[in-house]
Amino acid sequence: MPLSRTLGSITVTALIDAEGAFFQPRTEAFPHATAAHWREADRRDPGAVTADGQWWLPFRSFAIRSGDGPVTLVDAGIGPADSLAASWAPVPGRLPAELAAAGIDPADVDTVVLTHLHTDHIGWAVTGTPGRPYFPNASYLVQRAELDAAETLNPALPAGLVAPLRAAGQLRVVDGETTLAPTRGQVDHEVIAPTRR
Repeated sequence: MPLSRTLGSITVTALIDAEGAFFQPRTEAFPHATAAHWREADRRDPGAVTADGQWWLPFRSFAIRSGDGPVTLVDAGIGPADSLAASWAPVPGRLPAELAAAGIDPADVDTVVLTHLHTDHIGWAVTGTPGRPYFPNASYLVQRAELDAAETLNPALPAGLVAPLRAAGQLRVVDGETTLAPTRGQVDHEVIAPTRR
């Protein structure tokens, strides 16, 4: 069962799509980190490093729901076996099973916030051949700066992610901070979409 925390009427559920070792040692990924930084990182998250020093990553998404209203999903994991993350991440992911265990049907997801377009954050956004939005009732919120950089990030993104979302009328492009409001039902919370890092 996925881990959930409830504050008032808002429930946040941490969903793990997959776990695995990163494709390069963490000291190479963060060459300017000092020994003191690594000690602090290990103290805060001891599960993020293996006994032989590999960087161990859980690939997460977060579901936010107010009461029994629609769900906002933050990021869409690494995806199925044929996802764009397959060249480096431990696919297939298990996000559909995690959602089911949390009592969330993909049709209940009203908004998918793609915080950025790295392949480990977009895997379940569009699936199948031809590609279709996995969450049929959701608006997919993407920062314009991310879309502008999509082809540079990964040449497969325009056709594999952006075009199917546009064709389905489910792509919502924003600039900077944006207050999210569900398109179905009533909720008593706001979520601010992050700006590009």
